[in-house]
Amino acid sequence: MNAKLPAGLLVTALLLAGCGGNGQSASSATPKVGLITKTETNPFFVKMKEGAQKAAQASGLELMSAAGKFDGDNAAQITAIENMVAAGVKGILITPSDTKAIVPAIRKARDAGVLVIALDTPTEPQDATDALFATDNFKAGELIGQYAKAAMAGKPARIATLDLAPGITVGKLRHDGFLKGFGVQEGDPSVVCSQDTRGDQAKGQTAMENCLQKAPGINLVYTINEPAALGAYTALKAKGREKDVLIVSVDGGCTGTRAVQSGQIAATSQQYPLKMAEDGVKAVAAFAKDGKKASGYTDTGVTLITDQAVSGVEAKDTAFGLANCWG
Repeated sequence: MNAKLPAGLLVTALLLAGCGGNGQSASSATPKVGLITKTETNPFFVKMKEGAQKAAQASGLELMSAAGKFDGDNAAQITAIENMVAAGVKGILITPSDTKAIVPAIRKARDAGVLVIALDTPTEPQDATDALFATDNFKAGELIGQYAKAAMAGKPARIATLDLAPGITVGKLRHDGFLKGFGVQEGDPSVVCSQDTRGDQAKGQTAMENCLQKAPGINLVYTINEPAALGAYTALKAKGREKDVLIVSVDGGCTGTRAVQSGQIAATSQQYPLKMAEDGVKAVAAFAKDGKKASGYTDTGVTLITDQAVSGVEAKDTAFGLANCWG
């Protein structure tokens, strides 16, 4: 007998446990809101769940939550949507792992009368959900691109981009924003290496090692997030290059902000997952009360964090970053 539960069954078990262990809510009259994140372990999603729980309690809603077992676990997210719809949720907040493959499940939920709001990551197409509450990821990339351009002070750049993975909108938006902020286009010869990392520190280290083999003269590294940036820093330090390569990133988690403070990362664009979740839950509460659906895109903000400010690019220091970070 195979003792390993399929992903869908695991998520179902998590959902039931979140409802008191027997699948029944504390009060059948209490409206429910669902939160589905990419994983349960990433500090970004831990903070998001914290914000959702706080807002649900304040709004008189019952929170159901689920997550994939890994970033990209679309099957578990589909199962979670189905379970939440069956449980009678008024709304679902989701950070989609696969922004295209999740769309049919989202459409079924909406057809059943459930308000669906994407958090952090837009679906493809974006209007597959009723609304989006997220960082302007293009702007986040653009800010660090502008910062990097100014910090290089006219020095010819040899750029490595450590990206997310093909087909994930948040990765493409940040990458494209960085290029625009730096003032180059895709395919520019100054970009000497591009590698995917899935936002993972170990994969970020490997990607940086590969890039250094391909182009030893790299002097600027853009990374999709701070775990990838710390992986890149480890690889650079092993080569004695950590002091002469500029690393810029996106996210603004507490670990990443401390890495900016220590000088491992020059700057990062900070986003606010707790606000995304709080605003999303409030929108579901309004829908449960009067049937009014949230729509369109709500920008939950982004701030450049650095202790090495440059002229012409607005930023806050790491004291602000640590006061507003997550994880």
